[in-house]
Order: sequence, then structure tokens, then C-alpha cells
Amino acid sequence: MAPRILLVRHGQTEWSLSGRHTGRTDIPLTEEGRRTARLLADRLSGAPWGGLPGVEVRTSPLVRASETCGLTGFGGRATAWDALMEWDYGDYEGLTPDEIAERERAAGRPGWNIWRDGIVGGESLASVAARADEVVSWARSADRDVLVFAHGHYLRTLGARWLGLDPAFGASIRLDPASLSILGWAYGEPAVERWNDTGHLG
Repeated sequence: MAPRILLVRHGQTEWSLSGRHTGRTDIPLTEEGRRTARLLADRLSGAPWGGLPGVEVRTSPLVRASETCGLTGFGGRATAWDALMEWDYGDYEGLTPDEIAERERAAGRPGWNIWRDGIVGGESLASVAARADEVVSWARSADRDVLVFAHGHYLRTLGARWLGLDPAFGASIRLDPASLSILGWAYGEPAVERWNDTGHLG
């Protein structure tokens, strides 16, 4: 079996609900975020997943990801890994896209887009992509599936890098809280098996 990587974006937080950029600020799940993580637990424990007995598990150390990991039943099997942390948003931490766009307009840089224009005082997209490449190499290193719990912008970058695409492709692949995605193979080439699946939340 060629290795696949299963991706879980953490459940809802107060900041994800309001659209605020949440990088390294350590914010817990809301009660709704906990509820949806438990729904994902029910899904992964049933057919065809069966609790994913052979999967290797890693989680971002940030509480919103590690709490999601625990509530889905994988906390005891998971290793925390800094490579899975969210993009460091620097000066834009805690701001909404509209607030950032207004700052950028005032600075003479209209039409701001994080994937194209990057972050002031934070991490470059190239740095996020380098961390994603590290995870891709690890995921492909052995004949077993892996499961990671992490964050929206980071996982979108990881999806792009699994496919061998420019990390800015992440702009085109939306990812919702408590979603399940699977990156695998088709005819020997990296492929998307499932993306932003929230059927368990229905």
C-alpha cells in the first residue's frame, strides 16, 4: 500500500468563527468545535475506517488542534510536532481579512491577498511550504497511512505541496473546521482522494 496522508482541520474556535487570523495564539475550541470533533470521532470509528488501527498520528501542539485530536480518539496515539503549526501571521495576528485589507490600502498596497502578498512581520509562504514539505517527506517515508491534525492555511499549503504545486495553489482549496481530507495516489502520481469532507457534520 502506498502511504496516504489524512488531514483534519481543527474544530471551530471563537476566532475562526469571527474570521480572525489565528496563527500562534493558543485559543481553545468552542463548544460547537468540540461537538463537531466528536462527530468526526464517530465517523472514523465506524466503517470503513474502523478507528484507523495502523495509522501514525501527529498533531500541531496548539490547543485547538491537540484538543480536536483528543476528542476524535487519537490523543493517546499522537505525537506533537511543531512543523504542523499554523502560519505565523505576525502583525496580522487576530485581524480579519477586511481589517488587513484596510491596513494595506492605507499603506498604498490595495487588493491584499495572503497567498500572493504575504504577511508583515510574520512567516513567509516559502517558510510554511518548507514545513509542509517536511511533513510530506515524513508521510511518504514508510508503508503506512498517517493522520495529522492541524490548521486551515497550513493544511491548504500541505495539499498543494503533496501535489507538487506552488504553495499559492492553497488559495484555491477551501478547508472548513472539523473537515476530513485524504491525499493519496492515482496511477503512481500524487492525487487528492477526498477534500474538505464535512459529511459527518450534516
